[in-house]
Amino acid sequence: MPSISRREAGKLIAAGSAGLLAGAVASRGRLRGAQMIDSVVRGVQIGAQSYSFRDRPLAAALEAYRTVGLGECELYEGHVAPDEQKTKREERRQWRLTTPLSHFHEIRRQFDDAGVLLYAYNYSFRKDFTESEIERGFQMAQALGVKYITASSNISVAPRVDAYARKYQIMVGFHGHDDTANPDEFSTAETFARAMQGASRYLGVNLDIGHFTAAGGDPVEYIRQHHDRIVTLHVKDRKKNHGPNMPFGQGDTPIVAVLRLLREERWKIPANIEYEYGKPGMDTIAEVKKCYEYCRKALES
Repeated sequence: MPSISRREAGKLIAAGSAGLLAGAVASRGRLRGAQMIDSVVRGVQIGAQSYSFRDRPLAAALEAYRTVGLGECELYEGHVAPDEQKTKREERRQWRLTTPLSHFHEIRRQFDDAGVLLYAYNYSFRKDFTESEIERGFQMAQALGVKYITASSNISVAPRVDAYARKYQIMVGFHGHDDTANPDEFSTAETFARAMQGASRYLGVNLDIGHFTAAGGDPVEYIRQHHDRIVTLHVKDRKKNHGPNMPFGQGDTPIVAVLRLLREERWKIPANIEYEYGKPGMDTIAEVKKCYEYCRKALES
């Protein structure tokens, strides 16, 4: 039986129909025998970057989504590709170029069966990528059925990425960190502006509000000005001035203000928890539950 397509889901979210999206997903899920998870809170889609569950393989990560109650995912490449720490650069390139697209069709099926909306794929284009390697990321996204790619990329590769984004009509949201010393890395508002100058509408931003705060930015103001180019948010808490990751509510990132801005303005930008403050031995599921509860309380109050 068919599940709701990512295209349908994207259109519903873009149209501001979070409630309609939840109903449509649930309806299709019942046809498959899967109970689709609804984690839309006061009109704001709360999900997670699957990097939050990097301590387990994809099947266990999907079970973690169900346990926490999160129904939307931005898929971390590490959950589908060889471990970057254990493979050489050329081996990783060959994996990207030669892995059958059926591998990604099967991953999509796993998401549908788990009742989790696969919204975006994280594929980080770097300046050493060949043209074939860049294009392959878009083919993977197509096979996964998503209309969005998020990417921790170099600014200099943006024009090359834009050519394929236009060809495949898949929007790329560039992701920033707080490396403000490197002019070829995304970090501040100015770096995102440089990448998008003269680019098509298919280049946008995957705004990590924690990293953006650590880099000296104001995520609330940035979202106000550029919400139409933001693909997804990464929600984490960090201290200013390149400070550390912190449990939600203990850093300087205005998580509550950001979530309430999405709620009040009805901007349908998925807010994806990215759990990074944990240390080895901590219970990942318990910590992500705390993050989700923090977001729920912010939106329900």
